[in-house]
Amino acid sequence: MLNYQPSIRKKITLGYYAIVAIIAALSLFTFMELRFMEEKIRFREIISEFFDAILEIRRFEKNYFLYGQRSDYMENIEYLNRAKELLAGNIKDFKSVATPRQIDALNNNLNKYKELMDGYAHLTKKEPAQIINMGQDIRKSGKEIITIAEDILKTERQHLQSFLSRSQNLLIFSILIVSILSVALGQILSRIVARPLELIEDSMAAIADGKFEKIYINSKDREIYSLTNAINKMLRELELRQRHLVQSEKLASLGTLLSGVAHELNNPLSNISTSCQILLEELKQGHGSWVKGQERKKPAPLPLPLAPNFIMELLSQIDSQTDRARNIVYSLLEFSRDKKFKKETLPLKRLFEETIRFVRGQIPANVGITLKMPDDMVILADKQRIQQAFLNLIKNAIEAVGNEGAISIRAKRHTAIDKAKDKSEIHNYLKYSGKRTIEDDTIDIEIKDTGTGIPPEILPKIFDPFFTTKDVGKGSGLGLFIVHEIIEEHDGCIAVDSEAGKGTTFFISLPAKE
Repeated sequence: MLNYQPSIRKKITLGYYAIVAIIAALSLFTFMELRFMEEKIRFREIISEFFDAILEIRRFEKNYFLYGQRSDYMENIEYLNRAKELLAGNIKDFKSVATPRQIDALNNNLNKYKELMDGYAHLTKKEPAQIINMGQDIRKSGKEIITIAEDILKTERQHLQSFLSRSQNLLIFSILIVSILSVALGQILSRIVARPLELIEDSMAAIADGKFEKIYINSKDREIYSLTNAINKMLRELELRQRHLVQSEKLASLGTLLSGVAHELNNPLSNISTSCQILLEELKQGHGSWVKGQERKKPAPLPLPLAPNFIMELLSQIDSQTDRARNIVYSLLEFSRDKKFKKETLPLKRLFEETIRFVRGQIPANVGITLKMPDDMVILADKQRIQQAFLNLIKNAIEAVGNEGAISIRAKRHTAIDKAKDKSEIHNYLKYSGKRTIEDDTIDIEIKDTGTGIPPEILPKIFDPFFTTKDVGKGSGLGLFIVHEIIEEHDGCIAVDSEAGKGTTFFISLPAKE
């Protein structure tokens, strides 16, 4: 049992889900980065607030030293406590940007600074030396706090810039990866889904051109598999029907042949009959009383008409006409017999004469057929097949001219050099169909009629299979298609030139026999 892969619908759905999953992963990553960035910004605000508190501590310290206002001291202590609270409440974050030594130094200096400020506030003017010394210690401690805070702030700024740069790079990288994965996934889906459909499309185009070749597509997709099987089944039916139609076309051709053969056989059979009657009449007169079944009497001397020379002449005529009839029957049998394709050397003029003889009975009295080609011109072809092609073209010409007109058939040999000099001949005609090139030596055949012609809108379709302008039941649309196939089998090509109301000319070019 065939192991099916997921259907095309499932593959497209899975591809869609994969893209959604990739986008969701990218969105989650972006969300996590944004949350981390939010934490960084929050801590950046805390660091900034901490540093601002340190600056306020130093500002109110200076004001207190200058003016000795109790309010400045209280503000100083308030900001100092605020700084200690920020440090204690966010110690984990501070440790992420500061070393343990910096944290310890900052804590010690804040505590020392507070003790110094408290001691300084309780000194009186009576202790000037202590005031000066303690003031120096406070400034020194405050300076160290500022230095440590600036280092921490600088480190945090660097960390934030590094994080932003890393986030930007990661985001760009993620978008790039998603884009690559999406394109790759699209390409994979295209190859999995679209490629088999493209192959089917190409195969259908070949089928439209009349090439009924079985489709082989390496795909286990349910839809592709079913479609391929359906097309192959259709091809088998079409091929079978085509064979039946070709056989019908051949039988129709044989009907035409039989009509011509009957016409051709009438003449030799009439001559044979007349000669035999003359002999019998004269023999009866010469033998007088001889009757079948009676004892034969001694015959009387033969009269003068029955002299040996006359008898020999009549018998020779009977033999000649019998041989003529035998040849006609043999040609018909050769044409109708199904044989393997085999090329042989054929006299072209004799081949056309024999073909015309087949359709003689179908040619109206006012229609003339002329042959113009050298007697010694030969082609290399399968007699049955090439004769069938010529017969179809001549039949079409007879139908086209109707009851009155002319059909001319001519042929000449062309070499590649001749073609290069002559630009008006058929080798340059644009509607050629076949394998021959201008470099080949060829036998160029022209079958021309003075019939109704072919409308220009129909002209490009005349070699297509099953195309016909005849009424239903009067044509299969395979005649010219078979002609085209036969000419291509002989490595030749065929073209047509026609004008409505003025006639049609078929050009056939076959490789010249070396």
